[in-house]
Amino acid sequence: MEYKQLGRTGLKVSRFCLGTMNFGPHTTEEDSHATMDHALELGINFFDTANVYGRKLGEGITEQIIGRWFAKGNGRRDKTVIATKVYGRMGNGPNESRLSAYHIRRACEESLRRLETDHIDLYQMHHIAREVPWEEIWQAMEQLVFQGKVVYIGSSNFAGWHIAQAQCIASQRNFMGLVCEQSLYNLTERSIELEVIPACRHYGLGLIPYSPLAGGMLGGILEKEDKGRRSSEQDQKAIEKVRPQLDQYESLCKEIGEKPADVALAWLLSNPIVTAPIL
Repeated sequence: MEYKQLGRTGLKVSRFCLGTMNFGPHTTEEDSHATMDHALELGINFFDTANVYGRKLGEGITEQIIGRWFAKGNGRRDKTVIATKVYGRMGNGPNESRLSAYHIRRACEESLRRLETDHIDLYQMHHIAREVPWEEIWQAMEQLVFQGKVVYIGSSNFAGWHIAQAQCIASQRNFMGLVCEQSLYNLTERSIELEVIPACRHYGLGLIPYSPLAGGMLGGILEKEDKGRRSSEQDQKAIEKVRPQLDQYESLCKEIGEKPADVALAWLLSNPIVTAPIL
């Protein structure tokens, strides 16, 4: 496994990040634990999750599954760079979502409890909250860093302008600010090349692409169809929009003798701004 520094930090993470969004809703706890154990065996030390993962309001099922895995011991926690997120709705109250200082503090405490750890390595804002001033957000994040509960701060689904705003205010406060951005990025979805990637490059942020295989479309889906695999109606609609491109893509992969999924991941890894696609 190769490792790369996360943005402009000194932290080294594996070139692939293990995504855990399906832990709980689609993957049993036993299989989730086995998956994480195997990831460590392969040298993957970077795991991504979020407080809202698990599809049960306010329960943080996925974080709980990871926390019980950490609790098994054998150095699991120390070997793992854990990233989680704040923003999503965690209850029905008026202050149980988004990025107020009130919610950030409370959400962090709850994630720490579920993850059964004393610190979060990378705390990511899941979305932008335009109604909250950056001074409030950064004051809350600074407190968490000062208290040792959070090490690094990241963003997810931010526009280039949001990154610039965040970093300008952080600089005024003599705070490191964002160290990475997590965005949708793959061969079928490249809009972040317009502004987000240039912003990441300018401010020294690493890029963590999610959905690197476009929900499986870049994993040889047409060939799988030919072999009898049936896609859902929703997937079929997505495939039809780009079927000519997928056909050419899979033909190219056959010509060079490589699996489509490997080519899609290699394309991402070849970009210097990319730290680790989420698998």
